[in-house]
Amino acid sequence: MLVLLGVALADTEADARYLAKNCPDCEFRGRSAKNESVAPRHGRAMLVVSQFTLLGDCRKGRRPDFTAAAPPELAERLYQAFLDAVLQENVPVASGRFRRHMEVQLINDGPVTVLVESR
Repeated sequence: MLVLLGVALADTEADARYLAKNCPDCEFRGRSAKNESVAPRHGRAMLVVSQFTLLGDCRKGRRPDFTAAAPPELAERLYQAFLDAVLQENVPVASGRFRRHMEVQLINDGPVTVLVESR
């Protein structure tokens, strides 16, 4: 599962723990027509990438407004809190590097993209 994690200004460690508990249990119909998730019982892993651009608001024009995004210090702390909480759920997790340019390739088999929010 690829998780693009956007941290909002109002987010807390409780939000990070909530998402870490719920994301691994999101189940989808797999090719075998049975429900699959990244929960430990399915033996899959999670890749978590920090993605502040998810908080971009384009309602007032073509240039996104990122005022809803958490400042880097808070965002990095909650990003790490999310990673730690996922590990506590016994889900193998890899992560991107916070505030670094990365190239991530995704083969979206489905396609299934789900927005999971803590509020």
